[in-house]
Amino acid sequence: MLVSRKAPLALTVPFILALAGPAGAETARQPLSAIDWLSRSVTDPAAAAPRRPAANEPAVVASATVPPITTRVLGGPTLDGLGILSPEASGLPHDLWGASPSEELVRLIRTERVDTLPSIQALLMTLLLAELAPPDDATQDGALFLARIDKLLDLGALDPALSLLERVKDPEPEVFRRWFDVALLTGNEDRACEVMLQSPEIAPTFPARIFCLARGGDWNAAALSLRTGEALGYIDRAMADLLSRFLDPDLYEGEPDLPLPSRPSPLVFRLMEAIGQPMQTTLLPLAFAQSDLRANTGWKTRLDAAERLARTGAIAPNQLFGLYSEQKAAASGGVWTRVRLVAELDRALDAGDDAAITRTLPKLWSEMAASELEVSVAQIFGDRLCPRDLAPEIAPLAFRICLLTPDFERWAGSRPATDTEERFLAGIARGRGHDAAPPDQLGVAIAEAFAPDRPLSDEFTELVARNRVGEAILRAIDKVTEGARGDLREVTEGLQLMRAVGLETTARRAALELVILERRG
Repeated sequence: MLVSRKAPLALTVPFILALAGPAGAETARQPLSAIDWLSRSVTDPAAAAPRRPAANEPAVVASATVPPITTRVLGGPTLDGLGILSPEASGLPHDLWGASPSEELVRLIRTERVDTLPSIQALLMTLLLAELAPPDDATQDGALFLARIDKLLDLGALDPALSLLERVKDPEPEVFRRWFDVALLTGNEDRACEVMLQSPEIAPTFPARIFCLARGGDWNAAALSLRTGEALGYIDRAMADLLSRFLDPDLYEGEPDLPLPSRPSPLVFRLMEAIGQPMQTTLLPLAFAQSDLRANTGWKTRLDAAERLARTGAIAPNQLFGLYSEQKAAASGGVWTRVRLVAELDRALDAGDDAAITRTLPKLWSEMAASELEVSVAQIFGDRLCPRDLAPEIAPLAFRICLLTPDFERWAGSRPATDTEERFLAGIARGRGHDAAPPDQLGVAIAEAFAPDRPLSDEFTELVARNRVGEAILRAIDKVTEGARGDLREVTEGLQLMRAVGLETTARRAALELVILERRG
């Protein structure tokens, strides 16, 4: 019998019936984006679609009432205007979105790739977190806000997403749905459950309410909810089996494990963990990797998760370095090789051992390049590596590493250029990529973006003239990312737009990364 805890029954059947909604299973579709794997934790009844008249049916009005008019308080707070980076901190104008249609901004944000250049990832992150005036056509539905949250989840940036979500007072169901899942993946579910159980306007589905009742210690009410949900058909068999084991694991002692779901939601993920069947996150959406950073997780698991998250900028290089430095490598190969080499280079730099630096740096670079973590190396070691007078055999590599640090312009003149590529890189770092001969066709595309008199493309000229600068930046991000994989003219157009709207540093860093990192698909 499931009702085995001491808490009294707290739910009546009529109240449980009021929760009935399209809860269904917690299975997710192919996780193309955050919206595909979020838990169905709250009900959000969709409005009935209007009936379409037959082809020969005369058009008639369904009602004599005046249709509702969408209004917005001028200057009042809206979801789309929320952010955690002020205009001073982000460097972006407050009216960046301007006259761009909200629907188009939402589409562009949802389709932006997360596997792009580190500098482009950083720009996208800034756009997602910036406190900006809503677009001129914004309504109270917060579509742009939700798109920004979903992209943060796609990037695995759960802490910034949570900071944004916590700025919403009295969240609507779609906002709370995301907050609930972020809380599940970051270990803050008790606070989310507290809000859920105290907010009648947030109608939880049966699985979410059962989970929260149990977390709050009301096991009898949770068990009653489970039985009622099953009887009403709002909990499918797989979820019922999972919740049953969660509520009373003793009943299933000696029973075979449940089959692992292929596409779990965060709620299913946490329930599987609670019944003693934790799931590996390596094949799950990136946001799930954040749960592996908890202190009670094994070091190897935390290392793997940190490397995944560092690739998208979801965690800082120093956090990755802290994990690398936590212990000595326990084995060889893969991440253990990177742990060992990071420790060796760290010791060599501290000791000023040039021979050890010369021996270790190329090996570490090769390992980090294979994992697309080169910029993390540059930012971890740049302050100590770049001022050194290094041996000739590694000086060219060190020069390129230093150009991946925030002080790239300073280090551009730290040594005389020895070949065409070095001269070109030094020119880019100074914003004069057109002065030196480009080393290849990608270099030609970059050089054209830095030509002083080259006009913007017609597309970007029109967008800027129509006060749609933020939209132009999102399109430029896509052009630089996709252009490097094919049409190099798009690289030129994207970098040129960034420079034209004041994103000079981002344009230079992106150009340097295109050459040094060779991210071409």
